[in-house]
Amino acid sequence: MGLFSRLFGTSPKQEATIEPIEYQSFLIYPNSERDGSQFRIAGTITKEIKGEIKEHRFIRSDVISNKSDADELMVRKSKMLIEQMNESIFN
Repeated sequence: MGLFSRLFGTSPKQEATIEPIEYQSFLIYPNSERDGSQFRIAGTITKEIKGEIKEHRFIRSDVISNKSDADELMVRKSKMLIEQMNESIFN
């Protein structure tokens, strides 16, 4: 470890790239957020409509003990939302 690393710490971690899940022409980006020792269900749904990218970001009150399960639940809830509301989620 170099002198500057010991004095000032390591460089900030780069955010991991979130791979989207495609569902009915929508892209689902699960990105659950740490909330204390748990993870809050969160993410983004996007779709290109008439050449414009529309985006719906949501955060739910559900919390799960690990990020992987929280992201999985976000994808399931997103699919239900897409089925129920289709493109009207962007209004």
